[in-house]
Amino acid sequence: MIVANGNSVEYIQMIGEGIKGAGMKKLVGSEEGWESHVMRQVNLVPYGFSPRHEHDWPHINYVIKGKGVIHIDGVDHEVEPGFYAYVPANKIHQFINKTDEEMVFICIVPKRGHL
Repeated sequence: MIVANGNSVEYIQMIGEGIKGAGMKKLVGSEEGWESHVMRQVNLVPYGFSPRHEHDWPHINYVIKGKGVIHIDGVDHEVEPGFYAYVPANKIHQFINKTDEEMVFICIVPKRGHL
């Protein structure tokens, strides 16, 4: 069991081609007792984005701050706080902040999908 404040968790900047101003914090994983999945917080700076990519695992996302777009399999979905998405395995996807405010969302992936 864990009850904690995400402000105390290390922020890891994502680096690579097709990434602008994206980073994450691992909030819950095997160290906290959830052996099969990882819950992380992803932050996108104003006008930042994750890479457009695909992988063989699904994930779940929940927007908690800001507005932007979740691109899934050729379709752009406008999102804001309260919106959630299930991204199936092997679908091209990307998260894009289209505003001058930070965008923050929760992302839950299978353990093998974390970093």
